[in-house]
Amino acid sequence: MKKFFGIFIVVMLLVLPASVFAGDLENLIGSLNAQAKADLPGFRADLSAQFGLPVPDVDILMKTLPTPGDVYMTLRVGRIANKPTEVVIKEYKANRGKGWGVIAKNLGIKPGSREFHELKRGDLGPGSKSDDGKGKGKGKDKKAKSDFREGKDTDTERSTGTGDGGKGRGRKK
Repeated sequence: MKKFFGIFIVVMLLVLPASVFAGDLENLIGSLNAQAKADLPGFRADLSAQFGLPVPDVDILMKTLPTPGDVYMTLRVGRIANKPTEVVIKEYKANRGKGWGVIAKNLGIKPGSREFHELKRGDLGPGSKSDDGKGKGKGKDKKAKSDFREGKDTDTERSTGTGDGGKGRGRKK
């Protein structure tokens, strides 16, 4: 019984991460399908622009694959894995029951890698709904936001010369 339980734990540790990644990709595909349903011409134009394909080629893929999300994933996986679309479609047809995580892995995109996270982001170019614009940067805006919350108007302080310094004093007239 202990041996069975040990094997069960090992199998679960191997299977669980793959299912977590697959769930993320399935959510992404569902979101892309909803986006395409709301505005199919716009979705096709976005795919065309992002992947540099003419719209008629996108239309051929739309007829070849079952959902718009699968069309996006085919193009995205092909770009990230540096594989032609035909190779991705062949892999998709052979393993579509296993999910896009397995397909991506079979084409050389390792789960948890930078490339895999890039795949899960699913941005359709600038202004996409999946791009919230939040980065990890610690730029100048943090000080400006804290100054604003404290009631300091740094722009007017600088212009009147009453601020806390700066790079220089400017020229005197």
